[in-house]
Amino acid sequence: MPLGTDTKQYETPNHPYQGERIADEHSLVERYGLSNKEELWRAQSELRSYRREARDLLGQAQDDETVMRRSEEFLGRLKRVGILNEADELGDVLSLEIEDVLERRLQTVVYRKGFANTTQQARQFIVHGHIVVDGQRHRVPSYVVDVDEEDLVGFEENSPLSDDLHPERAEEQ
Repeated sequence: MPLGTDTKQYETPNHPYQGERIADEHSLVERYGLSNKEELWRAQSELRSYRREARDLLGQAQDDETVMRRSEEFLGRLKRVGILNEADELGDVLSLEIEDVLERRLQTVVYRKGFANTTQQARQFIVHGHIVVDGQRHRVPSYVVDVDEEDLVGFEENSPLSDDLHPERAEEQ
């Protein structure tokens, strides 16, 4: 969706004041270093769209050639971004959790690879332009990292953080 449009890219909860849901959301926001619940709701909407597409494909005749092609393309896309494993099938999309989507964000990948001490610090490194993926600087923490790009994540060569002796990097050793 192009920037500048007025339509939201997520759905808010139907019941805004449910203590258990609020606590679950808060723990996910903390664990993944999200700036607000809107980012979480965006990821949940993305997961809902994956499940919706999988249900649509499962509900159609599997012997139809176009359905088979659409299913393979859909599964290929989810496997490419690392949400599904190579052995997973269409039915496995329905059992995905929100964590599966959040783990593929650039912010989480930077933290898991040990470039930052916390998810919040990973977010700061990304926003400040210290992180590159395959030589391309990314400033969006929600960028979805493909599986083949994961090994290409690193510090920008001109960034002061690319020095192993930088004070913010010394703590990780």
